[in-house]
Amino acid sequence: MPREPEPPPSYTRYRARPRLLGGGERDRGAAGPLRDGRTSGGPLRERPGGWRRGPRWLRSLTWRRLTVKRVVLGVIALVLAWLALALVLFLISSHFERTAPPSNVAQALDPAGFPLTSANNILVLGSDRRPKGSKEPGANTSGPSRSDSIMLMRIGGGHDSRLSIPRDTVIEIPGHGLQKINAAYAFGGPALSISVIKRYLGVPINHVVEVNFEDFPQLIDAMGGVDYTGGCIVSRIDGGFSNGGYTLRLPKGTHHIDGKQALALARTRENLCAPNESDLQRAEHQQALFSAMKNRLLSPSSFLRLPWIAWNAPPAIISDMSGPTLLGLFGAMAVSGTPPTRVLKPFGAITLPDGESGLRVSEAERRRDVAQFMSG
Repeated sequence: MPREPEPPPSYTRYRARPRLLGGGERDRGAAGPLRDGRTSGGPLRERPGGWRRGPRWLRSLTWRRLTVKRVVLGVIALVLAWLALALVLFLISSHFERTAPPSNVAQALDPAGFPLTSANNILVLGSDRRPKGSKEPGANTSGPSRSDSIMLMRIGGGHDSRLSIPRDTVIEIPGHGLQKINAAYAFGGPALSISVIKRYLGVPINHVVEVNFEDFPQLIDAMGGVDYTGGCIVSRIDGGFSNGGYTLRLPKGTHHIDGKQALALARTRENLCAPNESDLQRAEHQQALFSAMKNRLLSPSSFLRLPWIAWNAPPAIISDMSGPTLLGLFGAMAVSGTPPTRVLKPFGAITLPDGESGLRVSEAERRRDVAQFMSG
């Protein structure tokens, strides 16, 4: 008798629900019964916060506690990255935004080592040329300009000293006879200025830096302004506010000044607050501004502004130095102190052939100041 066929086995279908992080109720390899009664091997591992499941990449993460050491290392990494960003911006700006002096300047300069490790004599010049349309009394708006300020810096290799030369100091300029020292810039630009100053002082000059007044305010503003301390100053640049220029008013004391005020201070020719002020006091104002800029750069608040400062510094100067050399110069300035600026002090006046009055500096005074400058 034929056997009746057995009915087909019954199956139970299960629908798998999508899970947010994937995986089953237990991790693969976790011990315990599954739906079909089988048992998986391995212990059940609990995740921090109660998570038992997740994608493989999440399950492979190692959860660690924050420690003081890891926080310090993270802060150091951020600081180094910030400094690296500022360095890159400075080098890029030095290459594309910096203005080079005339080609004949290189022939007048003396060779020297890297400014950070070797002593360098840097000639810093400022021009007295004013923008076209300036209504400032005595302003030069066309033709060759004279050097508005003259200062030597000796820096690098453990040296740090400064020597300022009054612009009305009378010297012998080849081919032009007795002239004020700032006239050399008008006759032959920075190259002739370098040559006559080297001859007058008897020292080598390795690099030259000219202040680019057009971009100078942007640098001060990138620094967040500077704290200037000095006497009362009232000056009308380009005719003052009433003539479309700028009027600077600084009472005696310490003031936080912005880029426009700093530029006006550097360009002040006649101080209405002290009409009898000489060129020596004017040089002192500029040196105080220079020191205020350095102090600002070394302040903690400038660290957050460092990339902006790095980008705006090269356009504010005209120099023969490339980006890495400028970086060495600023590095040497940062690690050095803030020495007082010596000024060649005249002992009397002299009348020039054109009728102008200049200042005379004794040879003994000049030699003494130069010796102290070179040894500083």
